[in-house]
Amino acid sequence: MAKDYYSILGVTKSASKEDIAKAFRKLAHKYHPDKKGGDETRFKEISEAYSVLSDSKKKAEYDAYGRVFEGGGSGGSGFGGFGAEGFDFSNFSNFSGFQGGDFDIGDIFGEFFSGGRGGSRTRRGRDISIDLEISFRDAVFGTERNVLLTKTSACDACGGSGAKAGTAMVSCGTCNGKGKIHETKRSILGAFTSVRVCETCLGTGAIPQEKCAACHGQGILRKEEEVRIGIPPGLESGEVIRLSGRGEAVKAGVAGDMYVKIHVRPDPLFKKEGTNIVMTLDLKLSDALLGGSYTVHTLDGDIDVTIPPGISHNEVLRVRGKGIPLGSHRRGDLLIRVRITIPNKLSKKAREAINQLRSEGI
Repeated sequence: MAKDYYSILGVTKSASKEDIAKAFRKLAHKYHPDKKGGDETRFKEISEAYSVLSDSKKKAEYDAYGRVFEGGGSGGSGFGGFGAEGFDFSNFSNFSGFQGGDFDIGDIFGEFFSGGRGGSRTRRGRDISIDLEISFRDAVFGTERNVLLTKTSACDACGGSGAKAGTAMVSCGTCNGKGKIHETKRSILGAFTSVRVCETCLGTGAIPQEKCAACHGQGILRKEEEVRIGIPPGLESGEVIRLSGRGEAVKAGVAGDMYVKIHVRPDPLFKKEGTNIVMTLDLKLSDALLGGSYTVHTLDGDIDVTIPPGISHNEVLRVRGKGIPLGSHRRGDLLIRVRITIPNKLSKKAREAINQLRSEGI
């Protein structure tokens, strides 16, 4: 049965060359046999698939006939065979997919044979997460909160440079100011050049001429920091706010992010249903029958609500524009659910009145 090269790489027939290269690169990193947890058989399979789908002529032949004929396509250029001794790298020099068009072979194979490139990765601080409890009203209208955290932050004294105020940064002697160390190693596959971040300057190419006394040249230190958190209107309990760059700082890199999980305290009067706010109003039986006017407490202040005669138990009155904010000058509604209260005891006069109603069929 012919192999489905598209399924092997996890792409569709309409995938572009860039998509195919990206899929191969990801899988090659994952399954390379020299990597812990790698799979030589799987690696051969995805390499074979890429050698066909990355070549226009071979791909057209494969799409038309479900296979690539011996000597077809691009005249045999590309990957070599898949012999008993493993994958044949002999034709890498002729494989156009690695020659600047798609990506550098060192991106995939360099990290396995030379310890990784390293220089392309940006240092990043750790993310932090906190829980924050807010009131129902703050969840509806939004608010701001200031929280005091103890975390690793950029040093205020040196601005994160690690240099004493008024002193200069000088070129790193370890990497000659380049921020990277190039190393060349030879293997049975030829010479591989790896690039790693300079451990002295952490890739910046410069070091303090005189270290900052506050952070001892690290540019970061653990301290208390007040963080302002903006809470947008209409949040649900359990939703998370992401504050980019407000996590832990790291020397010569970018700070992580801060995640704030919101917990909304239940309100004794109000509940949220979609874009509306729902509340319950207790009515006397006489007002339910005859109608009346009630002063109702809302999140916007007290309002007067007219009760129509003959209202039913659990009937809902709608007050427009008193619900959840929906953007510029728009809001949901306030829904008032009527609950008719029945007295436990009746006076003689009240009983007589109700008996009169019963006699009238009410």
